[in-house]
Amino acid sequence: MGAYGLRTQIWNNNLKSMLLLAGFPFLLILFFFGLSVLWIAMTGVDVPISAALTQAAYSLPRLLPFAFMAAGIWFVIAWFSYQTMIDMATGARKVTRKEEPELYNLLENLCISRGLSVPDLRIIESPVRNAYASGLREGRMSVTLTRGLIDVLDTAEIEAVMGHELTHIRNRDVRLMVVAAIFAGIFSFVGQMLFRNMFYMNLSRNDRHRRSGGGNAGMLILIAFAIIAITWVVSLLVRMALSRKREFLADAGAVELTHNPDAMIAALRKISANADMGQTPSDIKAMFIENPVHPRNFAGLMATHPPLEKRIAALVMMGGKDVQAEESAPGPWG
Repeated sequence: MGAYGLRTQIWNNNLKSMLLLAGFPFLLILFFFGLSVLWIAMTGVDVPISAALTQAAYSLPRLLPFAFMAAGIWFVIAWFSYQTMIDMATGARKVTRKEEPELYNLLENLCISRGLSVPDLRIIESPVRNAYASGLREGRMSVTLTRGLIDVLDTAEIEAVMGHELTHIRNRDVRLMVVAAIFAGIFSFVGQMLFRNMFYMNLSRNDRHRRSGGGNAGMLILIAFAIIAITWVVSLLVRMALSRKREFLADAGAVELTHNPDAMIAALRKISANADMGQTPSDIKAMFIENPVHPRNFAGLMATHPPLEKRIAALVMMGGKDVQAEESAPGPWG
């Protein structure tokens, strides 16, 4: 199976997709339990905390059908329109063989070598250096490169990047990450709307009651927001953990396709020098070949990609040479 571990990886990713979908109802139930607690706290009725939590639990059977219906609609819309949403968020556009013959030939040759269907080629007109693969089913896949990457990387390095993205397609990583993004997006969207609107509007409206009615309402609000935050964070952590692991496998797959670990190492070095996609949504940034870790990502826990040095170290173990690291290393005299 070589560097891919192809059949095992496809099986693992299919299993993870099913587990994500199976775990979604449980997080959704917890999420709406938190919303129910928050609603009780906002109604202005002062009740003991235990009674409010019990009331929220009893109200779930009435809420959940609407919750799952809304989530189902979200999934259907996202499933069929995800490529359009990604293109709008990144500014990517589909290009033809006539427009980019050299890039198309590179992509086609790699696909022919492994018996893959040739995906669509998209380009983002940006000086940033990055790339990603997208798609949910055979015949509807895409490989997207930025103009900055095309201009800076040489032919072998671009081929390595394409090999990396084709590995994501072949390993079914792309479908897994789209499912994870849709999954996390529900909690992210509702959570952000709640924190930005409902909190400020209703909290101020009921402020007088909470001041006169004791600490129960305030404590219930804290409990509700804690529950909502937990579901939100758990959904994000699951998605990010899945993203980190897949990058090592895609780097190895690129080497198997191109037989050129040096090109993959050089490409990662050049990409990392200017990889930040700016205001692109975080769910989409996780799909790129590199997503720089910012200081606010505590201890890398919120990072969607493994550290660059670890990725390069893995490629060196596959026979690659890190020229940039060797040039910056001190000489025999220090």
